[in-house]
Amino acid sequence: MGPVPRTLELFYDVLSPYSWLGFEVLCRYQHLWNVQLQLRPCLFKEILKESGNKPPLVPRKAQYMASDLRLLKQHFQVPIHMPKDFFPTVLRKGSVSAMHFLTAVNMEQPEMLEKVSRELWMRIWSRDEDITEPGSILAAAEKAGLAAEQARGLLEKISTAPVKNQLRETIEAACKYGAFGVPVTVVHMDGQTHMLFGSDRLELLAHLLGEKWMGPAPPGVSAQI
Repeated sequence: MGPVPRTLELFYDVLSPYSWLGFEVLCRYQHLWNVQLQLRPCLFKEILKESGNKPPLVPRKAQYMASDLRLLKQHFQVPIHMPKDFFPTVLRKGSVSAMHFLTAVNMEQPEMLEKVSRELWMRIWSRDEDITEPGSILAAAEKAGLAAEQARGLLEKISTAPVKNQLRETIEAACKYGAFGVPVTVVHMDGQTHMLFGSDRLELLAHLLGEKWMGPAPPGVSAQI
């Protein structure tokens, strides 16, 4: 009988490109490190609100982010591109419907959550496409492998109380762990809990787990993108 896998919870929002980086790396390492990865779709803006985190809207920060993501694209081997209209896309349109949809997927077809999440990231952060309209969400779901009828059924549930309540519970859980943004990785091992913020703490995660860090694209592991 092998060692008992440790549990990692990843709280993320497809509005966050840094969440995408952390998501892809954890998906690549989950079997190498003998961990159980639990994907927890949440809402970035609600975590900011509940934690009292009100970052200033600094144009220079957006300019830096564009340069940062160009380097991270190469380093993480994730095809990130800044949306052309960054502020309207991220600040005005948001991801409320998309994250409700992912919550519904997680509730009813959790085996599809990874693929559907990835396709939504591909739309907004790689191809500069919409993720707010019903047709956009359905297109991502179908590209991920959901049948059209299944996708439509899940989309119809995004405004229902069970889905809204589940998303709210996930946001509250992230905040209880101390989240003030996303991505947040919560490590459960040896009766202890550790919260790590961001996609630049993965070496520290490996240290906590007592595992080897081989960079964001470990040799021999095929990228899913």
